[in-house]
Amino acid sequence: MGDLAGAENHPLAQQYPCRLPVWWGRHGEVEKDPMKSGVSGRLVVLRIPKQFRRFEGVLARLLKAPKEIRRPLDRMNSMLWELCDGSRTFVEICSVLDEVFKEEIAPVLHRTTAAIHLLQQNNLLLMLEEPLNNRWLVGPGITPGHQTLDNLPEGLEIDTRSLENECP
Repeated sequence: MGDLAGAENHPLAQQYPCRLPVWWGRHGEVEKDPMKSGVSGRLVVLRIPKQFRRFEGVLARLLKAPKEIRRPLDRMNSMLWELCDGSRTFVEICSVLDEVFKEEIAPVLHRTTAAIHLLQQNNLLLMLEEPLNNRWLVGPGITPGHQTLDNLPEGLEIDTRSLENECP
């Protein structure tokens, strides 16, 4: 991996981006494979239960509205999601993204920072001062204890198997 100009002075340089407990899975074919542990190169989809107020819940039942949001990520954000398992620093993640996507993601520090901030704003990711070390589960297909999700609909092909050496 090449050196990233200014990376050592970046405010997030030594922090560990880590996804929060949320149900997620992989789908589709391998887009770009960085040959890193716990990273498939496939697209990621997140499942987030909707939070209805009392009246909204009644309307949702009457209208048979979906009870969850399925948020598919593009290929760059999918790889970022997989890399943010709490075991890699921001700079390590930027180096992998730069190596895989080259000029598509330039300037990598700026674009990765923006993507991380967006995930933070949506309460999907946080920054740690030290590695996660299995303090909570960040693997695919796990419904967090504070959420309720129905089973996946028939025909929806989302892979929830963990990869070899992937954080649980």
